Amino acid sequence: MKKKSNSSNRLLYGLLSLVLLLLTLSMYQVDRQWQKLLQMEVTFSDQSQDLRGLRTSLSRLQTQLSQNKVSTQNTASTTASVDSNAVSLEIPEAFKRAHAATQQADYAQGDWKVGAFGGNIKTITPLVSSDADAGEVQSYVLESLLTRNPETLKWSGLLAKSWQVSEDGLVISFQLRPNLVFSDGKALTAEDIAFTFNFIMNEKIRAPRERAYFEKIKTVEAKSDHEVVFTYKEPYFEALELAGGMSVLAKHFYEPYLKTPEKFNQSKGLLLGSGPYRLADAKNWRPDKGTIELQRNNRYWAAVEAPYEKIVWKVIQNASARLTTYRNGDIDAYGARPVEYKTLKNDAQITEKSQNFEYMNSVASYSYIGWNQSKNGKPTRFADQRVRQAMTYLSDRKRIIKDIFLGYANVAVSPFSPTSKQHNKSLLAREFDLEKAQALLLEAGYQDRDGDGLIEDAAGKPFTFKLIYFQDNEDTKRMVLLLKDIYARAGIKLIPSPQEWPVMLDMIDKKNFDAITLAWTSGIETDIYQMFHGSQTKTNGDNFINFQSDALDKLIDQARITMDETKRMQIWQEAEKVMYEEQPYTFLMRRKTLAFVDKRVKNLAVTKIGLNRGILPLETYVPTASQKYNR
Repeated sequence: MKKKSNSSNRLLYGLLSLVLLLLTLSMYQVDRQWQKLLQMEVTFSDQSQDLRGLRTSLSRLQTQLSQNKVSTQNTASTTASVDSNAVSLEIPEAFKRAHAATQQADYAQGDWKVGAFGGNIKTITPLVSSDADAGEVQSYVLESLLTRNPETLKWSGLLAKSWQVSEDGLVISFQLRPNLVFSDGKALTAEDIAFTFNFIMNEKIRAPRERAYFEKIKTVEAKSDHEVVFTYKEPYFEALELAGGMSVLAKHFYEPYLKTPEKFNQSKGLLLGSGPYRLADAKNWRPDKGTIELQRNNRYWAAVEAPYEKIVWKVIQNASARLTTYRNGDIDAYGARPVEYKTLKNDAQITEKSQNFEYMNSVASYSYIGWNQSKNGKPTRFADQRVRQAMTYLSDRKRIIKDIFLGYANVAVSPFSPTSKQHNKSLLAREFDLEKAQALLLEAGYQDRDGDGLIEDAAGKPFTFKLIYFQDNEDTKRMVLLLKDIYARAGIKLIPSPQEWPVMLDMIDKKNFDAITLAWTSGIETDIYQMFHGSQTKTNGDNFINFQSDALDKLIDQARITMDETKRMQIWQEAEKVMYEEQPYTFLMRRKTLAFVDKRVKNLAVTKIGLNRGILPLETYVPTASQKYNR
């Protein structure tokens, strides 16, 4: 029996060994297949680059032949002496700054551009997303017909090579450049532009902000593959910007979602475009990845290629962690808090590796406290203009700027930049005034009726409210705590309510808050329709504080159809007066940018719209000797 048992064991061990051997061989085979797939991916990428190089060479040859032909026609007698190598390429105006960078002695392609976001991004799907970080990602992938020159602020053709505006301003025709393609190789035509507009205006697509923005457009029609015509319902002062700035969506990629709009509305990462960069997988990015990574679009249509192999953002919510990551060289730039800026300028490690920039540009964002005036269908205490004015008198902005932002900011009066023609220079920011605030609150029916130190309304309800703010912004946290102490002097109880960014976005969409502190970017000329017009209180609209003012609505409507700039500026200034009295927001400040950027990044410059590190087409690069990600 013992012998039989030993034989059985040996047989069992033999079978197990055979199974293990087969598993090992199978794993080895799978590994070899995986390596082959990776090699194929690299090969395909290389082939794509080769084809791109061939396409660029053909484009350049075509340009040279065209120029030589013109030269032959105009100067036939001297044509024979022309050196074809001396013929300069015709670089589109939009790409001239980027092209100039390629002429630098140390210019090189390659390496990664690595940045950081301070909060989790809920989605990067166009239209569905609503935050600036998602917009930054999309700007590398999606393109528009026109772009602004960052110095002259004039319009240049991007996807469009030319355009015409009718005398009455109601019709704008664009002619597209030849050979435009999306990152998947499909041609970009006028039909994609017409589709984009119709997709946005489809009520089943969750794009209320964009629909409000584009509602002045009557139709967008593709006249041919290379001509698209925008027709407006009525004159609009930003008609060219509206049409030229629309990010173009690929019809073949996004059209199927019209059959399943909820799938699109709930998506996290549906992003495909014609820009210089692309997602590795245009359909399956997820916010739990912790990073957003874009690859160079090897099919990019422009003659000037993008400098970096990849654009990467790491989600690092804690400011101290972001600084540590920058010190370690794992991100390329760091936006310093005022409290640390002066110290960092004297930090040997930081100064050795960094270029630092300190500036306030003409389109600097403004921060504010938004007072929600209707909650759950009922007016709040902030529906009373006197209460809103009182809150502004109590919000000691000069002290906030001095104590927390160390002077690196200016008090904001309105949404309009102080350098803009829209701004009425006679309007001066309200100073901190406790007595005026108390008088306004008393007039509105608030007083300490029971001697507990808190003021109450006529029904005896204490003046308490929650102020929502982003939990990982340390300076905002300090500001909220300072305001809590100041408001307490007037008998008001502020309850700080720090929130994660996705939660804040959800509260904004549902208008489920008392007050909130956020920031908006300014424009060269700012259209305030979306944020302050009464019609935009609809769900997911940008008037999420439910502000209503017939006087302001009329002025906004009038300004938007006034084509004469002098008259329009007068109307905007009247609108600013209304906002100054109404105080829908307590406008807080415009902050200076305090930035450190790794010295390996070259060709940095401050333009009229900010540091050119993120301006597209990209103008910065990393010389070969300084590259570290793709050696």
